[in-house]
Amino acid sequence: MMKKKMIAMLLAGGQGSRLGVLTAKVAKPAVAFGGKYRIIDFPLSNCVNSGVDTVGVLTQYQPLRLNSHIGTGLPWDLDKRDGGVTVLPPYEKSEDSEWYTGTANAIYQNLEYMEQHHPEYVLILSGDHIYKMDYEEMLECHQRNGADATIASMPVPWEEASRFGIVVTDENRKITAFEEKPANPRSNLASMGIYIFNWEILREALISLKDVQGCDFGKHIIPYCFEKTNNLYTYEFNGYWKDVGTLSSYWEANMGLVDLVPEFNLYEEFWKIYTREAALPPLYMASGARAERSIIGEGSSIYGTVIHSVLGPNVLVEEGAVIQDSIVMSGVKIGKNARVEKAIIADNTAVGENAVLGQGNYAESKLDPRVYCSDLVTVDENSSIPAGVSVGKNTAISGCTELEDYPNGRLEDGGYIVKAGEMG
Repeated sequence: MMKKKMIAMLLAGGQGSRLGVLTAKVAKPAVAFGGKYRIIDFPLSNCVNSGVDTVGVLTQYQPLRLNSHIGTGLPWDLDKRDGGVTVLPPYEKSEDSEWYTGTANAIYQNLEYMEQHHPEYVLILSGDHIYKMDYEEMLECHQRNGADATIASMPVPWEEASRFGIVVTDENRKITAFEEKPANPRSNLASMGIYIFNWEILREALISLKDVQGCDFGKHIIPYCFEKTNNLYTYEFNGYWKDVGTLSSYWEANMGLVDLVPEFNLYEEFWKIYTREAALPPLYMASGARAERSIIGEGSSIYGTVIHSVLGPNVLVEEGAVIQDSIVMSGVKIGKNARVEKAIIADNTAVGENAVLGQGNYAESKLDPRVYCSDLVTVDENSSIPAGVSVGKNTAISGCTELEDYPNGRLEDGGYIVKAGEMG
């Protein structure tokens, strides 16, 4: 095999538990974003645009959809004979299939994959952030500093710094200390979980720490390298970067795409975001239909009104229906005269005629207040909501629900309906 300058290892095993019913059956990196994309498309496209042509994607939780989405890597031009994209599920040992116990353990289990490419450098990425970044620039910074490892960091507001892993540096951006969620931070540079390592030091660290339970980059590998060589630097990133790990941050990032001047531009020619696309007919807007400040996917048919929303492909919005401030994923059907406000509706769900979603006031969730803590209505994929019911704010629905599931025809604010066997 050709010796590779830099290969990428993309950690895409995340369950994304704070996305609630959205990730009951699908890994977080495979969740739809911006109408036609999935979250993993962003780091994969960054790799291609940065000239990184060898990417190992480490999957774990609910990998099926992610695997079929990536396929041979063709949409990202990663269907190469030498390198390309390889999906790396947890290794099955004969006596027991060995799950990945931590981010670094996942990488350790794939030492052989990395060794066969003889890389000089290894880029470690996470599969669940929305951003555009040139990893080539980061590598140049790494080489210029003669670093053993470089950590991408971004400035965060000082008042928020205690929520992050913080890097403290000298004037040359050499790292002098790490602080994990410090009460009194000495710096506002937060680690982004994006690392470049010299292969030799990474290999040594992984082997030395292989028996550490839950071995993790931030907690174990980085401190090991810091102790060993004290030659770590940071690369400061100042572009757009969103962790879409909560329902409200996921909703906000999607809504940001339909602002008059989007902070994050999906339409730039020079830094394209690639995805796997089905061959679909164009969008159809019927006479009398209306759409304002929205993204609407191909194959959709709009007979009603769509305002400030993001719709995936193959969505049907029937006459009189109104969708506002919502994310509607592929294959969803919104019945006649239904009203949908501030909702996230996952794939292949049907909303009955005259149903009203998002009507009411915020109330604490009776399902899980840590996950459901905004005024959004969240509906799992393949669900159905009967005609004529009303659904309050901060609610969750999963499964094929019927009229009798709604006392007096209403799901109260903060309430939920999860049909047996639906929570994966």
